[in-house]
Amino acid sequence: MLPGAWLHRNLELCFLVRVRWESDTIGGMRFLIFLSVGWVAAAQIDNHLLQNTGNPMLVDYQCSEEDIRTAGLSCTVEDPCPVFLELASVEAVGNRIFVAGNIHSSTTTLSSVFLSSDDAGKTWGEPHERIRLGGLDHIQFIDFENGWVSGELQHPLPRDPFLLATSDGGKTWQARPIFAEPLFGSILQFRFSSRTNGSLVVDRGRTGESGRYEMYETPNAGETWMLRQTNERLIELMSAIPKGDWRLRADASSKSYRVERRAGNGWHSVAAFSVSIGACKPAEVPVPTAPPIEGVPAAPQGS
Repeated sequence: MLPGAWLHRNLELCFLVRVRWESDTIGGMRFLIFLSVGWVAAAQIDNHLLQNTGNPMLVDYQCSEEDIRTAGLSCTVEDPCPVFLELASVEAVGNRIFVAGNIHSSTTTLSSVFLSSDDAGKTWGEPHERIRLGGLDHIQFIDFENGWVSGELQHPLPRDPFLLATSDGGKTWQARPIFAEPLFGSILQFRFSSRTNGSLVVDRGRTGESGRYEMYETPNAGETWMLRQTNERLIELMSAIPKGDWRLRADASSKSYRVERRAGNGWHSVAAFSVSIGACKPAEVPVPTAPPIEGVPAAPQGS
């Protein structure tokens, strides 16, 4: 199956693509080649900016009938399914701040969410469309222009891992799949040593002849990936991302995630996002009014 058909089926995207792909083994290395891949989500980017007033901000989520059906939720009008925000990582480049995570119910992931601020946390928007059933994890910028975010589809099991990549400082992002066909797995860690060279470790979630853990390398910023190593034991990358001056903290008192920056020996709160962001429920169906019976006068209106 060509990658275009696979991505359209598994990520439910309206898809603009011109692709050529090859899968071969040369010297023990597997090559996956993608050319001119572009993703356009069925749901458009939310251009509404969140204003940071100091209180936890509420990320907008409108749960559709399709969301309920795809996620297999059993929500009703009388018993709606609560929806929550989960943030996994934060990174900053100059005055630009990026936060990645997912939106989920109590039982399943509904979509990815990617937030950014261009003004040191005063306002927040979404630089990339949400991916249904997806989640985002780690963020790395190698300089002021080139960065990546790891993610995968998370329902019903982690599968079809990918990277979001930018070369313009986070203004625009392109999704780059790791595999050429539908496969289970999630990115445990990744690391770029330059704007072109990087490596990542995938947990395939099962054991077998090839091993549960796989390490891939890329020479071109994630456009192609080469399988370098498999192992039953966890593979650790030689160079881990060092701890930075930013962190996420779950704050129980305000029921929010706080984006914090190191300030001396302590931490300064820059922004906060509410954990509870709404509920999923089917649309209410109006009860039809019974037609009048011939010969029976209509009931009087009012008293």
